[in-house]
Amino acid sequence: MEQGITLQGSEFGLSDDSVEQMLILAERLREANGGQLDDSAILAVAEATGAPAEYVRLAVKLRTEKEKKSFLASMRSQYQTLEPSTRRYLLSGVSATSAAMLCILDERLAGMGQIAQQQSRSNYGLFTMLSTICFCFGIYNVILARDLKRAAFSGALLAGGFYLMQSVFLLLFRMPANVDSTLFPMVTALGAGGGMLCHLFARKYRKNLGLKDPATERQDLLRQLGELQDKLTNGRQVMTFLSVDIAGSTQMKVNSDPLALEYTFNEYHEFVARITRKYGGNIHSTAGDGIICAFDNPQQAFAAARNIQTGIGEWNVFRNRLGTPIAMRCGIHTGTVITASGGDVKSVNFAHVIDMAAHLQKESHVGGIAISDDAANQMVGGPRTVGQDRIMVQNTGATLWSPKKSTQSADFSSPPKLPNLPKP
Repeated sequence: MEQGITLQGSEFGLSDDSVEQMLILAERLREANGGQLDDSAILAVAEATGAPAEYVRLAVKLRTEKEKKSFLASMRSQYQTLEPSTRRYLLSGVSATSAAMLCILDERLAGMGQIAQQQSRSNYGLFTMLSTICFCFGIYNVILARDLKRAAFSGALLAGGFYLMQSVFLLLFRMPANVDSTLFPMVTALGAGGGMLCHLFARKYRKNLGLKDPATERQDLLRQLGELQDKLTNGRQVMTFLSVDIAGSTQMKVNSDPLALEYTFNEYHEFVARITRKYGGNIHSTAGDGIICAFDNPQQAFAAARNIQTGIGEWNVFRNRLGTPIAMRCGIHTGTVITASGGDVKSVNFAHVIDMAAHLQKESHVGGIAISDDAANQMVGGPRTVGQDRIMVQNTGATLWSPKKSTQSADFSSPPKLPNLPKP
C-alpha cells in the first residue's frame, strides 16, 4: 500500500507523519471552505505544521489532481497553486481583457447597419453592463491586494490592460481605431494610483465593506486548524505492524488440488491469527497470502513472528495438504498512525508504517524476520538481541533474525504416524 502522494517531506526536514498530518489538515480545511483552499488557508496550514507554504501548495495540488473533476474545477485547482501576487495580477489582466472585449463588441454590434442596430438596442445595454461588471470585479481584486505595492501593480494592469486590449480588439474586428496610444503610459500610471487609493480606502473601511482583516482571518483559520488537530490527534497512537507472506506461493499453487489448496491456506490464516492473538495482537488486514498483524509494542510483534517461523515446521506436518512445505518471510516496523474510529486499528488503511513493514518483509530471507531499528530500539536489549546481519530498506536500517535450525529441507509430503503409547 503506497502513499497517495509521492512528495518527499524529508527534503524540507519533515517526517512522513508530519507530511500526512499536513495533507489531512489541508483536506479538512478545503472541505470546510466548500472545496477551495485559498492563500490564507494555505498559510495557516503551513504555520500549523511548520511546512513551507510552497510545499503545502504543491502537496495539495498533487492530491487534488488525483480526484475526478470538471475542467473548471481543474482550472480552479491550478489557480489556487499560484503565488498570491500572481493571482492578483492574473485576475487584473483577465478583468481588463474581458471588459475591453465586451466594450468593443458593444460598439461592433451597434454599428452593424440600421436593422442590426435596431435589433441590438437591447444588447447595447447588456454588453455595457457586463463590461462594467468585469471592470468592477477588477477593482474588487485590487482592493483584496495585501499591500500597496501589489495594489498599485494590479491597478496598473487593470487600467493599462483595458486601454491596450481595446486597441487589440479594434484591430481584430477591423474597426476604426479611435484610441490614442500616447495616452497609454498616463492611463497605466493613473491605474496604479487608483489601485493604491482603493487599497487605502478598503483598509480604512474594511469592516464597513464586509471585508475580513487578513490577520483576523488567519487567526480564525489557525483556530479551526487547532480544533481539527485536536480531533485528529485523539486517534494518534504508536503501533507496531508485522507483515507475513508466503515465499513462492504462486508456484506452489500450480497444479495443486483446489480442495487441498483451500484447506491449507485457510489453516495457514488461522495459524497466524491464533499466534497473533496469543501475543496480544490483532489481524489488521489480509490480501491473498499476505497478512498484516497489529501490536501495541514491538516486543509482542517480534515474539509472535518468532513463534510463527519456528512453529511453521510442525504446522506443515499436521496441517499442510499441498505436499510442499510452506515457508514465510516476516517484516516488523513501528510508527505513528491515526485511527479514524475510536481507536480501531482496522480503520487505518494508508500509513507509512504498514508500507514499511511490507517492504521489510520482502527483503527478509525465507524463514527469517527483518525488524527495523525503529522497532528494535524499543525492545529489551535493542537490535543486538535480534541478530548480527544488517540491511537497508527504503533508507531505514533493519536487523535480520534467522532460526537456529532450518526446517526447509524436511519432507512434509505425508504426516508421520503417531507412536504406539503403552496402555495405562
